[in-house]
Amino acid sequence: NVAKAPAKENKKPLEFKLHSGERAMKRAMFNYTVATNYYITKLQKKQEERLQKMIEEEEIRMLRKEMVPKAQLMPFFDRPFLPQRSSRPLTMPKEPSFGNVNSTCWTCVFNNQHYLYHIHHAHA
Repeated sequence: NVAKAPAKENKKPLEFKLHSGERAMKRAMFNYTVATNYYITKLQKKQEERLQKMIEEEEIRMLRKEMVPKAQLMPFFDRPFLPQRSSRPLTMPKEPSFGNVNSTCWTCVFNNQHYLYHIHHAHA
């Protein structure tokens, strides 16, 4: 004889509440605040750009007002310019003197050691 298992009791289902409605409402409020903040910042940027543009236009207008072209003076045609000859004497050219330099000194000059020439010949 196999004993029959006792039958399970029927249980009433527990009452449960889904939070999807609350979450949807919170999400809608969040989206609204984000959109509002985005719109406000966009309006502020436009206002700042408009103000900056007005300031720049005002500065350009002031610069143009200050930069009035000034006419040059008219030359005096009744007194024409007559250049005068200089009173300084003319420069007289001189011949270079290569006579007192010997062949060993030229090597000193060409080796960029001109000071050796002076030292050599100052003691000699």
